[in-house]
Amino acid sequence: MRFPLPALIAFAVLHGGAPKVQEAPIRAHLAFLADDLLEGRGTGQRGGDLAVAYLEAQVRALGLAPANGDSYRQRVDVLGAKTLPARSAITFRVPGGELSPAFFRDVVATTGQGVPETAFEAPVLFVGFGIDAPGERWDDYKGVDCRGKLLLMLVNEPPPTAAEPDRFEGESLSRHGRWTTKFEEAARKGAAGVLLVHTDASATYSWSVVTAGFQGEKFMVAEGPRLAPLEGWVTEAFARRLAQAGGQDLDALRQSAATRDFRPVPLELAAKVRLECAVRTFPQYNVAALLPGTDLKDEAVVFSAHWDHLGIQDGRIYNGAVDNASAVASLLALAQASVGRPTRRTQLYLFTCGEEQGLLGAEGYVRRPLWPLAKTVACLNFESLNWVGPSRDIEFLGGERSTLIDLGRTVAASMGMTLRKPEPDTQGLYFRSDHYPFAKAGIPALSPGFSLAGQRDYLENPEASRAKGLSYLGVYHRATDRFDPAWDLRGMVQQAQFILELGRAVADAEARPAWKRNP
Repeated sequence: MRFPLPALIAFAVLHGGAPKVQEAPIRAHLAFLADDLLEGRGTGQRGGDLAVAYLEAQVRALGLAPANGDSYRQRVDVLGAKTLPARSAITFRVPGGELSPAFFRDVVATTGQGVPETAFEAPVLFVGFGIDAPGERWDDYKGVDCRGKLLLMLVNEPPPTAAEPDRFEGESLSRHGRWTTKFEEAARKGAAGVLLVHTDASATYSWSVVTAGFQGEKFMVAEGPRLAPLEGWVTEAFARRLAQAGGQDLDALRQSAATRDFRPVPLELAAKVRLECAVRTFPQYNVAALLPGTDLKDEAVVFSAHWDHLGIQDGRIYNGAVDNASAVASLLALAQASVGRPTRRTQLYLFTCGEEQGLLGAEGYVRRPLWPLAKTVACLNFESLNWVGPSRDIEFLGGERSTLIDLGRTVAASMGMTLRKPEPDTQGLYFRSDHYPFAKAGIPALSPGFSLAGQRDYLENPEASRAKGLSYLGVYHRATDRFDPAWDLRGMVQQAQFILELGRAVADAEARPAWKRNP
């Protein structure tokens, strides 16, 4: 399905052109949301409560309708578990002795069942990449009984080969390579625990990012499924020692795991696990507001952005200016620009909780939608927007999976821009943001503009701007992701305007977007 530019322009002329996103509200919202006052908007923390109150006040002030009856809030009950390292231990009995990894230096772990105490002894089984994917004709388990075992597995997925260049989406990471998918599969197999082998290259982030994620609480939707009693990661260095103590060589295991005939390999050792966690259940809130449509008002387009970041950890505030105050500020500015300019379909503005903890708010929404999923035609998600400067291109990661890419090209062209040529998604970014639960539910969805490395074709000082954009990789999920008043927000305005016009085009089109390939 194609959306011709003349038709789009004719519609814009008829309706006086698309509303314009303004920089001033973006800058004001961004400065406030990323301020120390909001304490990093942590899940289950005071700063998160302040963020919700602020968002509720803003959408009310805009005159938007509440999406949950007479309330702008949607409750999502969250279960939090914080591992207590001083009271926890993982010990491996090996021939001739024991190996005891140190928490945070060698291993991180938490409960996948949300219980205060976990204790078990289990044999250790290496299961390759831990993937069971009939559609890919791949099974790392081969019917081996995993019940009550501690599974050691590799991150990511088997690489493509000359004979099979497109297996597991080729150079891109498919959903099977996501660590969350691996934990879910291990739980289905009845495993007592899972330890993923970390490398910077395979995870696409450093061990410090892993430890930062495990120093505080780990969260799950309280009404969601429970996973294995233990979930964690080990460094490659410790995994190498573990494999050697168990009579194997890690490099040889890794090489074998890349073949279809791989079978699980028992290691000659056993694990003794004692895990103590501080556990609590508490409410968090999505904030949702509506701009009712006209003649197709029973259908809706969702615009979303997660309000949470990492909060306060070890006495430091993780402000999350780019991730994700930039997106929340831009979505508020988009909503402000849209007031008084309804589209045929209803626009639903959704500010989600708990994205950093596993897309919790989006998952909670999809489980209990405020708008029927069958009547939700698309989800356009705001994530980590451009703080460097205006660009000729815009990221459209995953857009090729649906007819949204055809409409995206038309909208970009009308703004004098192009969609960035699809590149291998080696980080699996498509599966790491709040649009993905909508995609899993069958709704065409993506995060236009989302790119941790920034744009590629900046209008001004291209090389310096690209270097500046890439510098964010050293700030991501660190306490240094702070707002700088000197930021050039023209690129952020540009992205927000693109998403606004794309969303309005979706909301006004006769036909709904459709999938071209599996999400």
